[in-house]
Amino acid sequence: MSDHDATLRELYERLAATAELPVERDASRWIGEAEAVAADLAGSDLPPGTVAERVGHVQDLLAEVEGTGHPEADEHVERARALADAILPDG
Repeated sequence: MSDHDATLRELYERLAATAELPVERDASRWIGEAEAVAADLAGSDLPPGTVAERVGHVQDLLAEVEGTGHPEADEHVERARALADAILPDG
């Protein structure tokens, strides 16, 4: 597994980890949508342009999350944001 693949996998795993935690309804909706997009990226062999477009969509969705109401979920979301930023540093 390449570093890029590992980063995409961790992005998905961080978002999926929030599903087990009690988070606020609005945050849950945005995170859930971001998780679905990230799930499509994890382990896929998509063209770089498609990956960039979808990671940008994850960034947009996570930008809507002001807080989750749960400290561990907040940490997962912040890490997911950092991972997305690392994939798209100019995004």
